[in-house]
Amino acid sequence: MHRSYFFKLNYLLFLFLSCSILHSHAQSSDSLTVVNKEWTVKKVAKGVEWKQGHFDNLFNSVQEVNWIEIDLKKQGKNLHLAADSKILKPTSEFALENNALVAINGGFFNMKEGGAVDYIRVDGHVINQTAKESDRANAVLSIDRKRVTIQPATRENVEDSQSRNLMLSGPLLLQSANRYNLGKNAFNDNRHPRTAVGIAKKNKLILLVVDGRNAQAQGMSLHELASLMKWIGAQDAMNLDGGGSSTLFVKGGSSNNIVNYPSDNKKFDHEGQRNVANIIYLKN
Repeated sequence: MHRSYFFKLNYLLFLFLSCSILHSHAQSSDSLTVVNKEWTVKKVAKGVEWKQGHFDNLFNSVQEVNWIEIDLKKQGKNLHLAADSKILKPTSEFALENNALVAINGGFFNMKEGGAVDYIRVDGHVINQTAKESDRANAVLSIDRKRVTIQPATRENVEDSQSRNLMLSGPLLLQSANRYNLGKNAFNDNRHPRTAVGIAKKNKLILLVVDGRNAQAQGMSLHELASLMKWIGAQDAMNLDGGGSSTLFVKGGSSNNIVNYPSDNKKFDHEGQRNVANIIYLKN
């Protein structure tokens, strides 16, 4: 074959290996940044910690992260879902109505008519059926007494499940500490405020919010969110409704109990909550 062919082939191989090495180095650098992070940690209650961290350079961007770590051995019986089939209201309102200690916004919803667009069951009652099946809603959070799981969604563990509390959402981010395959599309690839729930070793639950749409917090893609959840210890994790919905409530954590920076008012403060259809919360 012609020498120029081999030259081009070797050049392309060189580019591929260079890009792979650079990507691997970036991943390694970002993972060390997270693993070595000195989080601001506040005890909320026995077995409940609130962790906050600002990053000037994570994934080559500015990031603001707040998360709650819950010891399910101590607090599992107090973990619940709250939802309304039609009425939308702020996460903080849902939380106060249910005497919540901490709360996070839940799954996706119909912004015009209210109610979740994916299957949700609370205390044995189906609040909303799935309006339209989607590839995004491929994960299910199940809460039944102290047993909490995050799994790939099937008919058996959603509609046919005997669990009293179920939330269908997604996409799934991690399963058994392995990254779940995320398709390439704008929803997954673009940076937005994000909300996620994860289960870590030693029976710990993680409720996490990443802020975005601001110079002080640029948000994450789902690929970046999956990496973050893995690096802070999640074994299983799923995405929840993000964007303007992303909200973390900690009782007494601020003047309005919101500790992250919801983006719906386009300001970097605690006031920009969006009305939502459901939450995950820990009862006070």
